Amino acid sequence: MRMPSLKLARSLTAAAALCGACFWLTRDTPLSAQQPNAKEMAKRMAAAMPDPLMKGNTKGFTSIFDGKTLKGWDGNPDFWRAEGGMIIGQTTTEKKLKLNTFLIWKGGTPKDFELKAEYRIHGTNSGIQYRSVELPDVGKWVLKGYQADIDAEDMFTGQNYEERNRGFLALRGQFTHINESEKPRVVGSLGDGDQLKSLIKRGDEWNEYHIIARGNVLIHILNGHVMSEVIDDDAKQRKMEGELGLQLHMGPPMKVEFRNILLKNL
Repeated sequence: MRMPSLKLARSLTAAAALCGACFWLTRDTPLSAQQPNAKEMAKRMAAAMPDPLMKGNTKGFTSIFDGKTLKGWDGNPDFWRAEGGMIIGQTTTEKKLKLNTFLIWKGGTPKDFELKAEYRIHGTNSGIQYRSVELPDVGKWVLKGYQADIDAEDMFTGQNYEERNRGFLALRGQFTHINESEKPRVVGSLGDGDQLKSLIKRGDEWNEYHIIARGNVLIHILNGHVMSEVIDDDAKQRKMEGELGLQLHMGPPMKVEFRNILLKNL
């Protein structure tokens, strides 16, 4: 394997330092295959990170949930409610879903932004949808687009999953690059997936999700740790702006809770 130049290595190391995560080029792919523009990718990754990257920093953020009602949101009232300062999505054995359903924020279609939200989940699967579009031909309150994944067993939590389109874009611990007509290609690591999983809280504890979408760089951070990162250069399929939503998944009975939902346009 041809090793990266010292200058390139320093660029990647600097970008990794901004991420607060361990980053290295994958060893099973030749450097030539990891390009084009490895330097540019490192710069784009670094430029997308907030300054400073700090858990709990809410400067410039605005709440998009009033803590009391679902004003400004649209979803199936049989499954979504506001209660106790939380947005709650819940299914039961009597009330089941045939399709994944979403509570959709109607306050705009953010382009470049940061979003922070706390969540806890009891059963099955959920996620925070962004840069998404509604699919009325499929069903009411159905979204297609990027998702910051959440699940009760933390098999997928932290990854980037594109609902109703390209599927898995970056698993937890992966830094991926996507070109047109190609599957996502892993170009670096943000850490061991199982070690990152150990940083996710379960049960009644709250997790803080932090999503950064700047240009076509998409970063998912949980509890202050970078979980996944995507550079999406597929101009035909990527979305540069769109709706935000919260997911309630079909399947066994489940409950998911969100609070302190904050948005900052960049």
